[in-house]
Amino acid sequence: MQMIKSHWQLILLTALVFLLWDTPAVFPLKLLVVFLHELSHGGAAIATGGTIERISVSAQQGGTALTRGGNGFLILSAGYLGSLFLGMALLWVALRTRWDRVVVMGFGFLTLLVALLYVREAFALLFCGVAGFGMLAIGRYLSIEINDMVLRLIGLTSVLYVPYDIFDDTIRRSGERSDAYMLAAQYGGPTVLWGALWLLLSLAVIYWGLRRGIGRNSNLSFRRIRRR
Repeated sequence: MQMIKSHWQLILLTALVFLLWDTPAVFPLKLLVVFLHELSHGGAAIATGGTIERISVSAQQGGTALTRGGNGFLILSAGYLGSLFLGMALLWVALRTRWDRVVVMGFGFLTLLVALLYVREAFALLFCGVAGFGMLAIGRYLSIEINDMVLRLIGLTSVLYVPYDIFDDTIRRSGERSDAYMLAAQYGGPTVLWGALWLLLSLAVIYWGLRRGIGRNSNLSFRRIRRR
């Protein structure tokens, strides 16, 4: 009972995201997680000596990251796990720091920069533009509590979306093209094996991250919502 009282806002947010999963309300959040997925591929490419050629996000909640060079194993593995780590990091910022406004604005600026450098398709450009400028406006004009809530929503959506996406893409539909399918083709082993390993690792990260991140009381106070 004490746990519910101390974390009722997070529990309510999680329930709302889950209940509204297939509605337009959660659609932009799911696209942001897809964007983080493709950005993680690109980041892994750059970190291992490669380059990003193009990044895209589609209205069907798909995405592509065309990279050149780098470590193929790490690049392919970075999509699901990288987006989960980034989502968990955003959630941690919201739960444990007062950097909410800076991080929201930084995320918005990064989204616009990626769009300028690597995005070519109309829908992806529109999405990145709206998301990027929207986050800049939220960070600049709205209260730190609202910025905190935005980060919580993105982080929680990532926590819910990534394990489901791993299972759906690599285990339930293991015969279709996916990161795990390409990893299996290049490095051996069945697609289901790589998917299962990623799924287990993602669940471990979620358990550890939430256990260490939420603290004794994660509820926000909205008694004084003002810009600070």
